Amino acid sequence: MPVWGARQKAGFELVVTDPPLAEGADRPSAEDIRSGDRRALARAITLIESAREDHKALAQELLEELLPHTGKAVRIGISGPPGVGKSTFIEAFGLYLTGIGKQLAVLAVDPSSALSGGSILGDKTRMERLAREAGVFIRPSPAAGALGGVAHRTREAMLACEAAGFDVVLIETVGVGQSEAAVADLVDLFALLVQPGGGDDLQGIKRGVMELADLIIVTKADGDLTDLARRTEADYRSALALIRGGGGGPRPRVLSCSAAQERGMDDVWQAIEAYRGALDEKGDLERKRAQQATTWMWREVEERVMSALRGEPGMAALSERLQTDVASGRKTPAAAASGILAAFRRSAHRA
Repeated sequence: MPVWGARQKAGFELVVTDPPLAEGADRPSAEDIRSGDRRALARAITLIESAREDHKALAQELLEELLPHTGKAVRIGISGPPGVGKSTFIEAFGLYLTGIGKQLAVLAVDPSSALSGGSILGDKTRMERLAREAGVFIRPSPAAGALGGVAHRTREAMLACEAAGFDVVLIETVGVGQSEAAVADLVDLFALLVQPGGGDDLQGIKRGVMELADLIIVTKADGDLTDLARRTEADYRSALALIRGGGGGPRPRVLSCSAAQERGMDDVWQAIEAYRGALDEKGDLERKRAQQATTWMWREVEERVMSALRGEPGMAALSERLQTDVASGRKTPAAAASGILAAFRRSAHRA
């Protein structure tokens, strides 16, 4: 049974899970969000993530009002294999950012159960020190079946955080894999965390992910792992030179840090600032964000077409019959898909 509610701690609102919006409830105002009201921001993201049609309409109205006030934050994506220490790194890096006066929003995407759809949403407990900082907003969201390592509405939640005045929006993905590439279409810089000697963790995916990574960070570079981290850093630098030796734009960098000792965070931030500055200087940042926006528009179109197709009256019986034909081997998946689309087109034409 979820527990609703929140409590204030050092100016930061610790919300385990936001209560569901009541039937007919007013949406948070754009003015409250822009003024830095954390509860309004949390309620706005709840509205944005809601699957109810009336909430979707209210969320779009709100986002339209907020859109002119977005775009000023540094957008950073963080990914890495299990055990690499993403939460530990984010806490140490976040504490560094607040120490230099930055306002930080962390959008953490937690994996959801394939059976129940539930999610632990435990990032606030894993980043307890960071959660106590007044200039920090941490929002965990369930992946809820969305591919790409991000939740269905992570982009819209990021825009709401930017409108609320955060200088840095950091998106922590579910994990790392071929489907994690969607986060690269959200952010200015995509950082991949790897462990000392952890190359084997990425054997099946590392080329695809490394082609997207703008910054590779070797974590846990302390104690007995210091020398191994240095060798791993050199190995990844050599691999990047082979994989991404040409092309325009800023060159990706490799560096190491120790989140446990909070060492190397200044180097990470300087690398991020240098990369983003190089993009901005050539006008590439604006072009990159424009391309990302159109990419997400077409993803939204795909989702809505699928939703409309499933909800079309008369399609259920056909879909069930074709599913049975595919499962029994009487029809190929491609032929069944063509049948469904043809029926959908006929239905749309009649409408």
